[in-house]
Amino acid sequence: MTGSPQPDFRTRLQDWLPKLVLAPSFAVTIFFVYGFILFTVILSFTGSKMLPLWKFVGLSNYSKLWALENWNTAIVNIGIFAGLYITICMGVGLMLAIFLDQKIRGEGMLRPIYLYPMALSFIVTGTAWKWFLDPGIGLEHILQSWGWTSFHFTWIKDGDFAIYCIVIAAVWQTSGFVMSMFLAGLRGIDNEILKAAQIDGASTPQLYRRIVIPLLRPAFMSAFVILAHLSVKSYDLVIALTGGGPGRDTELPATFMYSYTFTRNQMGVGASSAVIMLMTVAAIMVPYIYAELKEKA
Repeated sequence: MTGSPQPDFRTRLQDWLPKLVLAPSFAVTIFFVYGFILFTVILSFTGSKMLPLWKFVGLSNYSKLWALENWNTAIVNIGIFAGLYITICMGVGLMLAIFLDQKIRGEGMLRPIYLYPMALSFIVTGTAWKWFLDPGIGLEHILQSWGWTSFHFTWIKDGDFAIYCIVIAAVWQTSGFVMSMFLAGLRGIDNEILKAAQIDGASTPQLYRRIVIPLLRPAFMSAFVILAHLSVKSYDLVIALTGGGPGRDTELPATFMYSYTFTRNQMGVGASSAVIMLMTVAAIMVPYIYAELKEKA
């Protein structure tokens, strides 16, 4: 009785070739992503200023961080921004998806129009909305030149309202993307379920409230995770739109981290703020990934 034949060189090469091709990119990802995440965590426990210093200071940087007024302002602002951004994006995206799901004429033209803002970078969006909301050259100036001299819209210059300008710009850019997620979910619902509910006498509002929206739970979860992640890393939109101002009234954790690390030369404090941002994203992502893996198991 002979043993099983050994694979020849060509077969072994075909087995190993995908691994060899992926190995360099895998190694680069491990080093430049997870390696630098570990490096940032280590820096947050050191007394680093302009350059890294390996003097261990424990939780001192975190204590300094929470004692800073700018950081507390950034935390309040991210709560306002993320709460409004996620809620409004989901609401607008769901309404647009339901509207397009009615098989309206011109749907093929409207979908790209709603999705187009997502093709722009946040820098472009921030710059465009900065011009549009500027009282000197934007909406206020145009309407006043048309005769509405009593119209005033100075939110971008007002510290109490500037954060809402960022919300408006972010919602404009992302709601079309959320719409596409909900629209895909709506198109995946079995029509037989909806027809059976209609036969039982369910009205259209009841149909959506009791059947359609509960079946969109995976789309809601995916949209929430993506929007929460975008709200935490919204550095470029803030810098382009308000620059963190007026004053520091639109400071967010991302802008705070950059400012303290590269402008004020407080690398340890900046690293600690980055670690807190990482933990926030992880608190959102890990339960979502766990639920997805548990559902597939």
